Amino acid sequence: MTVETPHRKGSAHDRLLSAAAILFYNDGIAATGIDAIVKKAGVAKKSLYNNFASKSELVEAYLQIRHAEWLSLYDTRVQQAKGPAERVLSVFEAYADHAEQAYERGFRGCGLLNAAAEFPAGDSGRKAVRAHKEEVESILNRHLAELIPGDAPRAALLARHLALLLEGSIVRAGLEGNSYCVIQAKRIAASLLEAA
Repeated sequence: MTVETPHRKGSAHDRLLSAAAILFYNDGIAATGIDAIVKKAGVAKKSLYNNFASKSELVEAYLQIRHAEWLSLYDTRVQQAKGPAERVLSVFEAYADHAEQAYERGFRGCGLLNAAAEFPAGDSGRKAVRAHKEEVESILNRHLAELIPGDAPRAALLARHLALLLEGSIVRAGLEGNSYCVIQAKRIAASLLEAA
């Protein structure tokens, strides 16, 4: 996600989403007030409530956008892949691409995981983030099932291992502010795939 200060062009809805995405990622959801969002978007407070019923609805839209952005990065990478092993590794490449995007204050980890850390257990936001992470694991499983045909339990177990490796690497990448840990995780994944 390339984040920039919202321009004065575009609909109020889009400007509000863009401003919220930047501020939620930079400062956190709880620390970002409505006044900061409308100021950054360059709209009146009334515009926010004309477009979103509440801050919660804006947060929900933000989570959906983050999910769609990652899927877009993945789609770009998987289209370049040749064969199931490269398709598995394309998931890691999409995470590395995510880490190398231009962020207003630098990369600070997965925006969805950062958001999930702010939600209480059972919150719909946490459920949305979990659904995203489960979809990533499902994508890995699908590609591994192609690589290891006829052994669904083995493919599922390896998908789980790679998903955990991937998540650990993106957390560490967030602490370091770059994609290096994800690239290292991709190399580890590649060696595991050779042995598969």
